[in-house]
Amino acid sequence: MSILNVEQLSHGFGDRAIFHNVSFRLLKGEHIGLIGANGEGKSTFMNIITGRLKPDEGKIEWAKRVRVGYLDQHTALNKEMTIRDVLKSAFSFLFEMEEQMNSICEKMGEAGERELNLLMEELGVIQDLLMAHDFYTTDARVEEVGRALGLAELGLDRQVTELSGGQRTKVLLGKLLLEKPDILLLDEPTNYLDTVHIEWLKRYLQEYENAFILISHDIPFLNSVVNLIYHMQNQELNRYAGDYDRFMEVYTAKKSQLEAAYKRQRQEIAELEDFVARNKARVSTRNMAMSRQKKLDKMEVIELAREKPRPEFVFKEARTAGRYIFETNDLVIGYEEPLSTPLGIAMERGEKVVLTGANGIGKTTLLKSILNMIPPYGGSVRLGDYLYIGYFEQEMKKINKNTCIAEIWQEFPSYTQYEVRSALAKCGLTSEHIESQVRVLSGGEQAKVRLCKLMNKETNILLLDEPTNHLDSEAKAELKRALRAYKGSVLLICHEPDFYEGLATRVIDCSEWSLKL
Repeated sequence: MSILNVEQLSHGFGDRAIFHNVSFRLLKGEHIGLIGANGEGKSTFMNIITGRLKPDEGKIEWAKRVRVGYLDQHTALNKEMTIRDVLKSAFSFLFEMEEQMNSICEKMGEAGERELNLLMEELGVIQDLLMAHDFYTTDARVEEVGRALGLAELGLDRQVTELSGGQRTKVLLGKLLLEKPDILLLDEPTNYLDTVHIEWLKRYLQEYENAFILISHDIPFLNSVVNLIYHMQNQELNRYAGDYDRFMEVYTAKKSQLEAAYKRQRQEIAELEDFVARNKARVSTRNMAMSRQKKLDKMEVIELAREKPRPEFVFKEARTAGRYIFETNDLVIGYEEPLSTPLGIAMERGEKVVLTGANGIGKTTLLKSILNMIPPYGGSVRLGDYLYIGYFEQEMKKINKNTCIAEIWQEFPSYTQYEVRSALAKCGLTSEHIESQVRVLSGGEQAKVRLCKLMNKETNILLLDEPTNHLDSEAKAELKRALRAYKGSVLLICHEPDFYEGLATRVIDCSEWSLKL
């Protein structure tokens, strides 16, 4: 049974085409991985099929009475709400029915006999619906999901404004699971999630009976939960049966076959054109030349897909730092209350240290305390000598209306336009991206702009807070290579063992000192 049909979908932003004549069908029980490089239009596709964005052309048709749950990587939460409020909003349609029921009860006191019978009938229908959806157990279900996702430990009455990126993702995921939709649409759900809850989500999706579409650059995660891959590339969407590894086998083989056929055809075309050029003027060979020209005219020319620019990350290095990068003396991190026990941590020049642990235990707070961006709750931090610091924040705090060119120029006003464009192109951004506003780019493209600023600043210590979030697999591999080649020191927050294995000289489990487990 078809849940969703997309026919001849085309869409673009200005002169930049995203899709051309794309078709797609989702069947009951399909577990789909939607993949593609940064900026190919995966999130745009999700926004179109959920009705948030209107396509330029095409038809999107959902089966009747299908309830869709969408976890968007950019969803904003109402500042006034608590975790409990957000989770309970999953049942908003039931609370609306309860209000209707209360309104009917008020009318019944003044209704005549005929109207009373109609109201009683309507009341019975609403009560049946409430019972069918387990309305009277909503509080217990909220508590259950809160415990499963580790939100109960944070306190369900905590304001959402106080949450980290990973904690917000868990809250939105909890709301989605409580809604029990007929289809899940998940846009990079593992971003900001810690290892424990990535494993929890993996088990949940493996056992999920309904259909889902998952956007993710986490290859091991994709391999464990999907049975179909849809690959988005060069305005096309192609279907492959199996997991990501199987897709790569088939895709690589098809690409090799196409390249071989392209080379053979180019050689044949060259030989035919050479024969025509040499023989069309001679009376004795003119007919043969015309015959070959006809063959050329009828030939269906093989086109190779335009290669996307590959990112090339190289971090500029400043003079050598002193022996110690930083030392903490009984440092306690926190805001209104402490998040850690007193810490005595030291980092020496040349080390590449990774901080791991669950969301919300204070990893980002520790990074900001070391940088003196927030004052310590107790104790002190002493920074070393001759430090040239580069800092990559986990999230962009504001809506950025600058173009990519203006964003880099603002940071490096002495650069020529050629130097700015070259710096952005090295990060894997095309001319179309470079001239666009930062806010219209995908999460991965925005991360590349921020990495571009970091790369062009002379540093000898990099502090990176979840830099792999939103990056495609090719960009992740290149970032790992660049960090291994970097001669300075690195302090990295990361939840992806595949990324930091072979890079880290030391891994610190922050749960050992955190008071917020």
